[in-house]
Amino acid sequence: MVESGTEKDFDVNSSYSCWLRYKRFKDTDLAQKYLKWCSNIAAFEDTSVIQSALSEVNIGINGMLGVKPIISGSIDKPSFIFIGTLEKLKAVDISIDVNDENDIGDEGFLIKSVKTGDKDYIIVTGKTDKGVLYGTFSLLRLISTNTELDGIKRLENPSNPLRIINHWDNIDGSVERGYAGKSIFYANNKITGNLKRIRDYGRLLASIGINGIAINNVNVHKMETRLIREDFLPYVARIANVFREYGIKTYLSINFAAPIEIGDLNTADPFDADVKIWWKKKAEEIYSYIPDFGGFLVKADSEFRPGPFTYNRNHADGANMLAEALVPYGGIVIWRCFVYNCLQDWRDRKTDRAKAAYDHFMPLDGMFLDNVILQIKNGPMDFQVREPVSPLFGGLKKTNTILELQVTQEYTGQQKHLCYLVPMWKEILDFDTYAIGKGSNVKKIVNGKPFNNKYGGIAAVGNVGDDMNWTGFQLAQSNLYGFGRLCWNPDLSKEEITDEWIKLTYSTDKAVVDTISKMLLNSWRIYENYTSPLGIGWMVNPNHHYGPNVDGYEYDKWGTYHRADCKGIGVDRTVKNGTGYTKQYHKENAEMYENLETCPEELLLFFHHVPYIYKLKSGETIIQHIYNTHFKGVEQAINLKEQWKSIKEMVDFDIYQHVIERLEGQIEHAKEWRDVINSYFYRKTGIKDELDRTIY
Repeated sequence: MVESGTEKDFDVNSSYSCWLRYKRFKDTDLAQKYLKWCSNIAAFEDTSVIQSALSEVNIGINGMLGVKPIISGSIDKPSFIFIGTLEKLKAVDISIDVNDENDIGDEGFLIKSVKTGDKDYIIVTGKTDKGVLYGTFSLLRLISTNTELDGIKRLENPSNPLRIINHWDNIDGSVERGYAGKSIFYANNKITGNLKRIRDYGRLLASIGINGIAINNVNVHKMETRLIREDFLPYVARIANVFREYGIKTYLSINFAAPIEIGDLNTADPFDADVKIWWKKKAEEIYSYIPDFGGFLVKADSEFRPGPFTYNRNHADGANMLAEALVPYGGIVIWRCFVYNCLQDWRDRKTDRAKAAYDHFMPLDGMFLDNVILQIKNGPMDFQVREPVSPLFGGLKKTNTILELQVTQEYTGQQKHLCYLVPMWKEILDFDTYAIGKGSNVKKIVNGKPFNNKYGGIAAVGNVGDDMNWTGFQLAQSNLYGFGRLCWNPDLSKEEITDEWIKLTYSTDKAVVDTISKMLLNSWRIYENYTSPLGIGWMVNPNHHYGPNVDGYEYDKWGTYHRADCKGIGVDRTVKNGTGYTKQYHKENAEMYENLETCPEELLLFFHHVPYIYKLKSGETIIQHIYNTHFKGVEQAINLKEQWKSIKEMVDFDIYQHVIERLEGQIEHAKEWRDVINSYFYRKTGIKDELDRTIY
């Protein structure tokens, strides 16, 4: 079941290394300051996770400082770095403040410099080896970004217990919504043997605090269903063994109809006794190969995937049946809330896809077992350029929930366009749901604490493939990095994360940092300008979702996703005259969105159908705003290229050329978007551009 392949050694200075480049210091004085500690590493444990931490220290220090540190079970040197758990710290008579010790969580860490007598050393410690691993990566990040270590004290715990990447990889090697080559896990209906690449991916994920990975597509067809068969599980275990070394649990997406597809049953009814027994035996089998298996990720009863609806059961019935099978092993079921009828007639003005997830799952709140987690997309639709936050966040109070984001750029340029998503994610995480009063931000809701839920966290659809630079467009590495950092600490500012990534990936040169930071931080709004105005999405070509097609979305034969006619545009989702979607929010947000005057303008057309001559607060009419933003977006895309050209001599030549080519392609595609969208609305309305620019 394994596809053989060569395990190529990659140049550590190439874009393959992403933010773990560990470039050699040019500042020799700074290097000498770090060498004082980094030449000697004191370590006393040999778990696989600790060994991964020590391996990383060796790679990082050798790369940055040009020396291989001496790693020994000794604290006799005058200066050193201690790397180990609190238990070992105490065993060698190094003490820390009792309050610090109590404040360190299971995956948290403490980095602290200590001067006592003739000793000058740095502690990297945690309650668990995973905490030590995260602390080690944090220390290397601090060194890479030229941070002063004298007197340093960093005590960090992850905000979110679950920090998961979902891969939409198929066993034939293809990747659904993948824009960076083929799968790193599969080829030709087999599991690949390139564990070197998988280990390097584990390093990248651990460095940003990811602790879980689902390695196959949520759309599980018959071929992928085989991954839980006994003949495939030993090879899945090989992948899990690698990720385990980096503190990452492996999950599998499963087909709800697996008892039929690969079993001998003629039903998958969750109430059927034989079905329950089948899944319990399957769980036992999986855990015999992967003792720390995370659990199942499930997409059911949506977009032609089988589920409990077939048997007149609900989502809680289906999820709980699977969860019962995992209880003896501590496993969890992550059940996706992306459920809607894609074949319904959208012309009914009360029919609204945006309402579907809430309507399906709110009545079930409190009915799920405590090892079931509902995975909710950030918005009520499907990862559009801009959507409101899903009302399920703060709506569900008796059920474990996690936020689902999309790092892969399905609707945001498919890693051909620069579209940095951290600013979008920050807006989502900071959104106030008012679930338990003011300050009930999404970032607080999803970690599970406000409602005393057992689990919480953030997951995302990943953007990695087998391209040399992992993400197709090298700058798209920033989205993967930013996702991990926000999972760990959603209070980090978008500027902090951005500058961190640039310094780790390129250099600490101020001109480089300032230029690329400006490019990244503006890119989401630039992409929005030349694509979708004021909260209207879906204006894409069907199926592959790339390129402009105003009425093209495959589940929208009648243009009802924007409801544009010759007089106006937008979807009325108010209670007063529309679909009633606004009532799914708590009072403060419901009233804000219901009122045309208080609705945020960037979401105006998501919530309201308005005339093209309606004036925005800027004084522009809707139609003029559409024209202006699409012309402006092209100008901004051109400027992205000019900004990149200004640092040509400051970045690696091959990366420079690669980015220039992508930006040139983006400019041409932005022009296509501008011309198609503006032409459509000019012909629809007959209203000319006030600035008399050419619209075809």
